[in-house]
Amino acid sequence: MMLYVKPSVMEISNERVVVRIPLQRRTRNHIGSMYFGALSVGADCAVGTLAMHLIKQQTEHVTLIFRNFHAEFHRRAEGDVDFCCSQGREISNIVAQAAASDERVEMMVDVIATVPDQSDDPVATFKLTLSMKRQP
Repeated sequence: MMLYVKPSVMEISNERVVVRIPLQRRTRNHIGSMYFGALSVGADCAVGTLAMHLIKQQTEHVTLIFRNFHAEFHRRAEGDVDFCCSQGREISNIVAQAAASDERVEMMVDVIATVPDQSDDPVATFKLTLSMKRQP
């Protein structure tokens, strides 16, 4: 799915990530806005990219999954959409917890989706529960 909608990492640091999905034929619905499925892929990709970036800085092998997903769609996304996750410090802390323990650790992570060419107001907001565990 990610390859199909062609996300791009616009910015990444230990604090935040911005992933962009272009509004194009593959991501546009019948009324000209972005499919909610493409929006969901963007949220998944943003959190996963930031978490993997932070996991790669650990010496222990930590795996991640998403336990749940909640989305609120506020208005139509009628342009390229940026997905921003700014919880890098908190994610880094649970990566360290997972690396130091045999227990699974979880955290609710927020993603805000905007169409920067139109407005800074969110078109959608997402809450994903990130779940991590050290692998032997």
